[in-house]
Amino acid sequence: MPAMHLRLAALPAALGLLAVSATGALAQKKYDPGASDTEIKIGNIMPYSGPASAYGVIGKTEEAYFKKINAEGGINGRKITFISYDDAYSPPKTVEQARKLVESDEVLLVFNPLGTPPNSAIHKYMNSKKVPQLFVATGATKWNDPKDFPWTIGWQPSYQSETQIYAKYLLKEKPDAKIAVLYQNDDYGKDYLKGLKDGLGTKAASMIVAEDSFETSEPTIDNHIVKLKASGANVFIDIATPKFAAQAIKKIAEIEWKPLHFLNNVSASVGSVMKPAGFENGQGIISAAYLKDVSDPQWENDPGMKAFLAFLQKDFPDGNKLDGNVVVGYGVAQTLVKVLQMCGDNLTRENVMKQAANLKDFRTEVLLPGIKINTSPTDFAPISQLQLMRFKGEKWELFGDIISADVGG
Repeated sequence: MPAMHLRLAALPAALGLLAVSATGALAQKKYDPGASDTEIKIGNIMPYSGPASAYGVIGKTEEAYFKKINAEGGINGRKITFISYDDAYSPPKTVEQARKLVESDEVLLVFNPLGTPPNSAIHKYMNSKKVPQLFVATGATKWNDPKDFPWTIGWQPSYQSETQIYAKYLLKEKPDAKIAVLYQNDDYGKDYLKGLKDGLGTKAASMIVAEDSFETSEPTIDNHIVKLKASGANVFIDIATPKFAAQAIKKIAEIEWKPLHFLNNVSASVGSVMKPAGFENGQGIISAAYLKDVSDPQWENDPGMKAFLAFLQKDFPDGNKLDGNVVVGYGVAQTLVKVLQMCGDNLTRENVMKQAANLKDFRTEVLLPGIKINTSPTDFAPISQLQLMRFKGEKWELFGDIISADVGG
C-alpha cells in the first residue's frame, strides 16, 4: 500500500512540474546557500547570557514568530529554519558564532544580531563574505553606509537621531540646562554622545558640565552616579543598557538627586527596566519611542495591538507583554517576513539586500501611528522618526509630535 500511495502522490507533482516548466517559471528560481524549494535558513546571534541578557528575549520572540509563520504555511511555501546562538555580548564570541552560521550552517543571511560592539566585530567579515547582516539590533549610525558596507543594514532609529531629538527638546524647553552624561564606554555609548553634542551644536561645550563612562564588566555604576551628581547638573542623560539603566534610576532616588532624566530608548522597557528600578523612582523620566507600548490604554482597541497580543497568547505564552524587547522582536520579525515575501523565488543573498533596500512606507503592526519604514539603495536607515514620552504612574505617556531626525551615515 505505501508504494502505491507514493506513486499516486508523485503523479500530480510531476504534472505540476510540467505545468511550471511550461510557463518558464521554473527557470526563474534562484537560490544561494540556505535557501531551497522547501526551506529558508536564517542565522541569528543574541546575548542570551552576560551583561546584556535582558535582550535575549528578542531572539525568543523571533523564534516564536517564525514558528507561527511556518504553521501558517511558511513564506511562498518555504519553511523558516531559525538558528540562534548566544554570544554573551562578547565580540570575540560573536565572530565565532558568525563564522559558524556562515561557514558550517550555511545560512542565507544573519538576521538581527544584537549590540553595537558584537556587530562591529563581524561587520567586515559579513561584507567580505557577501552575506546579509540584516536589520541589526543596534542603532549605531554606521550601519547606514550602503557605499562601503552594502551587506549591512539597520532597523531601529539611530542613536544619534534619538539624542539629537533630546537636544532639540532641551534647547527649546531648558536652554540653561547643566547636563551630566553617563555613557557605556563603547561604540554604542559614543554614538549616542555624538548625537547629543551635534544636536546641541555650539551650546554643547557650555551646557554639558560632566561626562562619565563605564565598562559593562563593572558590577555596579553607583559611584559614577554619585560623581555626576557632584557636578551640580540639573539634567541627566542616561546612555546605558537595561541592567545599568535600572541601577542608575535606583541610585538617583537613593541619593535624592532630582535632575531631569533622559533615558535612552534601548532601556525604556517597562518590564525589564522601569519595574525592577521601582516605578516610584522612575516618575518624570523622558525617553523616546517608535513602537507602541502595551501598557498604554490608547491602544486597547488597536487592531495591530490586538494581533500582537493574540500572537503572545497563542504562539509565545512565555513572553512578557510589558517587555518592550518582545515588541521589538515582533516588529523586526515582521519586517524580515515582508522582505522574504518580496524576494519571491529569487532567494539569493543579493536579492535579499535589494528587497531590504526597497521598503516603501512599510508598517509593522507595532509601529506608532505616523511612523513608517522606508529604505532605498542610498538609505539604509529604515526608521528615522521618534516621539517623546514621559514616565507617569506605571507607564509611558507619549507627548508632542512625531519628530524626524535626519542624520547622515
